[in-house]
Amino acid sequence: MISPPDATRSDRLQATLWIAAGLAILALLYALSPILTPFLLAGILAYICNPVTDRVTRWGVPRVLAVVLVMLALAALAAGLILIILPLLYEEAAVLAARTPEAMALANEKLAPWLRQHFGLRLRFDPASLQKLAAGNWDTVQAILERIYSSLKIGGVALVGLAINMMLAPVVMFYLLLDWHGLIGRVANMVPRPWHAKLVSVANDIDAVLSQYLRGQILVMAILAVYYSLALWLIDIPSALSIGVVTGLLIFIPYLGFATGLILASLVATLQFAGWGPIVAVLIVYGIGQVLEGFLLTPFLVGERIGLHPLAVIFALMAFGQIFGFFGVLAALPASAALLVGLREVRALYLASRFYQGR
Repeated sequence: MISPPDATRSDRLQATLWIAAGLAILALLYALSPILTPFLLAGILAYICNPVTDRVTRWGVPRVLAVVLVMLALAALAAGLILIILPLLYEEAAVLAARTPEAMALANEKLAPWLRQHFGLRLRFDPASLQKLAAGNWDTVQAILERIYSSLKIGGVALVGLAINMMLAPVVMFYLLLDWHGLIGRVANMVPRPWHAKLVSVANDIDAVLSQYLRGQILVMAILAVYYSLALWLIDIPSALSIGVVTGLLIFIPYLGFATGLILASLVATLQFAGWGPIVAVLIVYGIGQVLEGFLLTPFLVGERIGLHPLAVIFALMAFGQIFGFFGVLAALPASAALLVGLREVRALYLASRFYQGR
């Protein structure tokens, strides 16, 4: 039966209005992106913590108390990570301060002759000589100090913004967790009834894929924490356990975990004043770890769990990083997992279409 022209015109008008509303929402989100960070962070944490909260409520605990307990456990985990890092930094700073005279003597013995031979620079690495050198180049030093001061001002503003976001995110997370199922239900009720069953099915598939991604990522973090701790212990690096655990736990943020661990381990190896051997050993350990993570663990443990081919995982990391930068790399795999579900639906529609079947 052919639809009346008025019905077809009405359907087109409704579709146009929905598309315009969607574009307006996207434009609004783009305009408000600077203030959406705490809400986005709270939403991600609430999504991760909601299954745990539901499990606690099934034990007979009221929802409000369950949310508080889960958030306290998350805060304890973050505090534990900080308590691992801070003593390590304090210890290495104390070692650096204690060994500064030895480092200057070594620089006078090894570095100063090399600079004199290759660049004609006559330097002495001691407080008096360095102060004299700074006084003779005060214009350059002043320009450098002004740049550092400007950077500190910009960094201070950024730190204030970060602190505000960190204080706001737990509040938003609390209310999201408290009313999680009510919010999901209200969003589901807004979906047009003819699309409801299909969209719910797609949402459940995306939820299952993201759950698999989180499990795979946790497994990668645990394996790398064990690897770095054991490898650094074998090459006789002090604080090997702390550095290895920090590296493994921060691996979920691409490059940050690797860079943090490499810097800490290299600093500890340098402060041993045992020559190039420990430093080279650290570089080898982290080089092997990066290859292990990028080409074996992440593609197979994360990629296979979310249905992505290892080559697709590598391509997704590079493509999202190229388009969106650091945050693109961070969101590459979960976003690819969600897109994969949508592509499966599009593929099913294409295979069922008259165009494909030639009818």
